Amino acid sequence: MADQQEARPFVFSEEQRELRAAVRRFAADNADEQTVRRLMESEPGFDPKAWTRLGSELGVLGLSVPEEQGGVGGTLVDQAVAVEELGAALYPGPVFGTVFLAIPALVAVSDGPVRSELLGPLVEGARTAAVAVADRAGAFDPAAVTVQATRAGDDWTLSGTVERVVDAAAADDLLVAATGPEGVALFAVDAAAGGVERTALTTLDLTRRQATVRLTDAPARLLAGPDEAERVIGHALVVGSALLAVEQVGASQHLLDLTVEYAKGRLQFGRPIGSFQAVKHRLADMLVDLEHARSAAYHAVWALGDGSDDPALAASIAQGTASEAFARIAADTIQLHGGIGFTWEYQAQLYYKRAITDAALLGSAEQHRARIARLVLDTASGEGAPSIATG
Repeated sequence: MADQQEARPFVFSEEQRELRAAVRRFAADNADEQTVRRLMESEPGFDPKAWTRLGSELGVLGLSVPEEQGGVGGTLVDQAVAVEELGAALYPGPVFGTVFLAIPALVAVSDGPVRSELLGPLVEGARTAAVAVADRAGAFDPAAVTVQATRAGDDWTLSGTVERVVDAAAADDLLVAATGPEGVALFAVDAAAGGVERTALTTLDLTRRQATVRLTDAPARLLAGPDEAERVIGHALVVGSALLAVEQVGASQHLLDLTVEYAKGRLQFGRPIGSFQAVKHRLADMLVDLEHARSAAYHAVWALGDGSDDPALAASIAQGTASEAFARIAADTIQLHGGIGFTWEYQAQLYYKRAITDAALLGSAEQHRARIARLVLDTASGEGAPSIATG
């Protein structure tokens, strides 16, 4: 009999549990509901001092960055543990642009002075970043690049427009994909430089802001040439999809906990509504959706770290599962809270708006399911398939 590899259950380490507790305390102090509401109505939409603490004191922004690059030297699972807690609190900082996309892109770039100059301040929380790359369902498509790069000696300038860039309105640095004489490359642009125009957009989720970025002969520095830009951007998008799924799991867990507590305390006909069969069934369905999403999300993060699975396939499964679960759990939360669930004063609507917005970032659930089918069917073999009756 052929040897069978024993399955290894994933268990969080003691250090990861301590990290979770530390980030949860930070979120309780800096992202309670009242603070989130205040920040989402203010400029720049987050607390820069708290963001710096998150990087310099807690080391949360660079958990998966190697020590030689200025990071903590942990794993992507460590980063995911922190992201899950920030998602549970609906933390209104530039996590998507900086942690999900920019830092993974810079880590994947070949060593150079530009990378070192950008990465250190991002990890420390001294600066923030946004990635101006038009993706197609969470995957990089060079044909979708709308920015042109022009070279004059050793200098570069960029011109073009990128729509709906998350965290771009307040970002200090922009990572921009642009088409140059030799193909698509990745550039770094100082957001405060001349030729950079950012127009903030009115969006559903005020805790995760977006902007249109217009570049007109904006000075830029080359980060990754045509020989590695596609790999670097593709890596960032896959990591971003996996971490976004984990963030959605954190928010979903918060909503389930919130709804269970409400069902225990809300009385109807002299009984807690949680004692009614229909409510029990709905809560059970929410739990099943959450656990499916959690398993898929952490599998993707783990696979990215140890190479145990196809990264693109694992990330698409995670994003497709978690995105749909978060949207469904958010809707069920509002329904089970009855009239109060629909009010502006109650927090459920904030999570619902985040769920709907997230469902459109880095590809919808439907788009990821289509990608999963392509990835699986393109490599599937017809040998050994069961016969199908035709009569």
